[in-house]
Amino acid sequence: MPVLTHIEQLATCPPENPQSDAGLISDAAIAWTGDTIRWVGRRNQLPAEFNDETQIDGKGRLVIPGLIDCHTHLCFGGWRGDEFDLRISGASYQEIAAAGGGIASTVSATRAAEAESLLDKAGDALDRMLSLGVTSVECKSGYGLDEVNELKQLSVYQQLDSIHVIDLFPTFLGAHIVPPEYSSDRDRYIRLICEKLIPVIANQGLARFCDVFVEQGAYTVDEGRQILMAASEHGLQLKVHADQLSDGGGALLAAEVGAVSAEHLEYISAEGIEALSKSGTVAVSLPLASLYLAEPYLPARKLLDAGIAVAVATDFNPGSAPSYHLPLALTLACLNQRMTPQEALNGATTVAARAVSAQHRIGSLTPGFRADLAIINAPSLNQWLYHFVPNACTGVIKNGEWVVNMHDA
Repeated sequence: MPVLTHIEQLATCPPENPQSDAGLISDAAIAWTGDTIRWVGRRNQLPAEFNDETQIDGKGRLVIPGLIDCHTHLCFGGWRGDEFDLRISGASYQEIAAAGGGIASTVSATRAAEAESLLDKAGDALDRMLSLGVTSVECKSGYGLDEVNELKQLSVYQQLDSIHVIDLFPTFLGAHIVPPEYSSDRDRYIRLICEKLIPVIANQGLARFCDVFVEQGAYTVDEGRQILMAASEHGLQLKVHADQLSDGGGALLAAEVGAVSAEHLEYISAEGIEALSKSGTVAVSLPLASLYLAEPYLPARKLLDAGIAVAVATDFNPGSAPSYHLPLALTLACLNQRMTPQEALNGATTVAARAVSAQHRIGSLTPGFRADLAIINAPSLNQWLYHFVPNACTGVIKNGEWVVNMHDA
């Protein structure tokens, strides 16, 4: 039964706390048995039953729950570095897509890639995410956009989940865009999603969630509703890419269908905020996408003031957010969305756990929760998110076992 002690500050992130309260404990210790936390508190209050257990020196550092990246597009072929130059030169996301770039170009590269190469590429990204303190990742399909290649992406996730220490939460995003070959008959593609892909994916357990991109150039609210209802009928939980580039009614749809999360929301309306506040849907902020696209940031203060839980994730993908650096996303959330460090950390831990329907077992360092934690080379949460460095994480414990050893870091 290990005891990690000499912790300068421990962020427990209890799920029952308001988002502004990360449950900070100074001069702390934490004990676990197997993969489950047994006790947390002040070091001088450690119960006598733990006195003879193995004690690990936390070296006066910050300890946080293992981070949860609750919105990524982890598996994809190719990259889109050429679009970086185009955007800097003034081309919009929509203009690049209309010229054959954007999501469609990644679809072509993903269809051409062998499953083994996609597995290796995604696995390498997971290794690097783990080194940053990330222990759970939501991962979307959506770059196959046909039966063979959507199943190929989801099968890569299934295999990775069985071999990698990071826990994966797969999401079916067949409704990312309408693939070019169906541009003149989009209803036929929607029928493929609803009548063929969703039943197969649900029956094979290849995804836990179904997502749809409601936006100009992607799917209408009515199309999104049709797809999400089909997914719900087959037992998949619902997510919505909502109001990213315009107020397209995505937040209202997410609230209507009882989605677990509404993601992006850079252009959410007052009506959308009111609807989400009543539905309990988690808002997922993606500040790296706003940074790369030079788009507005999710108005976090308005959402938080309305009682909406706001998660923070990377949106890791080859076009609009080609970075899996969740700590950087947290710092951006503080600087550009006026989230406090405690609000931001809760957004990537216990609130992010809600966005993947796992809030009762991960995202918190309290007794009974999974022993997933990261050791940060900083004396406090404020110092960590204020003083950005390439990687301040010096140790990671996953399921109660060392997977990144701070003594070797």
